[in-house]
Amino acid sequence: MTINQKQLGGTDVMLPEIGLGTWKYRGGAEPLRHGVKLGAFLIDTAEMYRTEDVVGEAVRGMRDRVFIATKVLGGHLRYDQVLGAAEKSLRLLGVDCIDLYQVHWPNSRVPISETMRAMERLVDTGQVRYIGVSNFSVEEMEEARAAMTKHPIVSNQVVYSLKRRGIERDVLPYCQRNRMTVLAYTPLASGSLAPDSASGGRKTPGRAARLMGRNQGIETLQGIANETGKTPAQVALNWCVSHPGVIAIPKSNSLARTEENCGASGWYLSSEQLDRLDHTFPV
Repeated sequence: MTINQKQLGGTDVMLPEIGLGTWKYRGGAEPLRHGVKLGAFLIDTAEMYRTEDVVGEAVRGMRDRVFIATKVLGGHLRYDQVLGAAEKSLRLLGVDCIDLYQVHWPNSRVPISETMRAMERLVDTGQVRYIGVSNFSVEEMEEARAAMTKHPIVSNQVVYSLKRRGIERDVLPYCQRNRMTVLAYTPLASGSLAPDSASGGRKTPGRAARLMGRNQGIETLQGIANETGKTPAQVALNWCVSHPGVIAIPKSNSLARTEENCGASGWYLSSEQLDRLDHTFPV
């Protein structure tokens, strides 16, 4: 299995275009370890998710093979709070350095300059390698970038899937112009774009049909899956990462689903197939 890689922002770091998300994750260490072995060595977690400890368990003994991303809560953005949250995350993860530390949500009650001063301090002390944001609008990204004095913002983690394409209007073009990687979370729209997953575990076919009965896109998705010999989930993920600068971080609780997600890379949808999906799932 081959997972294609993409550059992280303007850095020289290359990351898999399919990573491992851990929001609402209940799978334990093994699916994460399996994903890393398959080449999906980017694991994303957060203070809010309460999964940093299981990520730490998963990477034990293989830390040098894994790129760890985590996030500070939007309610912990004062200077000392950021530093304290990072130290707690480091302890839970059981590591000496966080590869990508992200501001989880913007907080208008705290000056972004104060938050970013703390983030840059963490890079200076070697506790963090790279700085990112999450759920930031174009205006919020502009403010955050203007507050930086030493280090760049390399990424913005936002919701993005065939069903939720709003970032294509402004956030995605802005990130592409400014060499900021987009980390797409819930790229399978909470499983609703995976009606026939390889494991049969995301949604039962009957339930999936009911959930998507009013969405004409399911027929297109299934048709392209048949054409490519892939699953609908793999088609949906491949569409997502077909956009320059976009990395998808789906969550899966089982070995089979992890393998299925990893199998979304290493091949390409045709331009005609991409056009059909764009037409069926409009922005």
